[in-house]
Amino acid sequence: MRYTSKQVQISHSDERIFRVLSSFENFTPILADKVDGWEATEETCRFRAKGFTIGLKMVEREPNKHIKVSADDTGSLPLPFTFWTQMKDTTPDGSATPRTHMRIVLDIELNPMLKMMVGGKLQGAVDSIADQIAHAFNNAHL
Repeated sequence: MRYTSKQVQISHSDERIFRVLSSFENFTPILADKVDGWEATEETCRFRAKGFTIGLKMVEREPNKHIKVSADDTGSLPLPFTFWTQMKDTTPDGSATPRTHMRIVLDIELNPMLKMMVGGKLQGAVDSIADQIAHAFNNAHL
């Protein structure tokens, strides 16, 4: 099943957004005190949330276009998933202020029962993640 976030606008270049989001180490100052057991390298991260150990790994990066992440074998999540961040430079010609549109896409394998139970929550989650990333960039937290 695929869930695609709403498109958000960020007042930074696609290059800067890519540079920040393409390494899990960059999330340490933000997440280390918000999740249990946060560990990160450039390529992987692990943490605990709601009784599960979540392990993620970078699987594909196209500079200034997209970053693809998937669950790795170290986690305890029973559902395979992949998500990626897509970004597109939308700076108007002649503008001194960069502008990038971004969205999050989540692919996850759900059986029909789980889809009915959590499908709406997953859509809300990808929208919320996109909003939070945009807010962090637009308010100079990243």
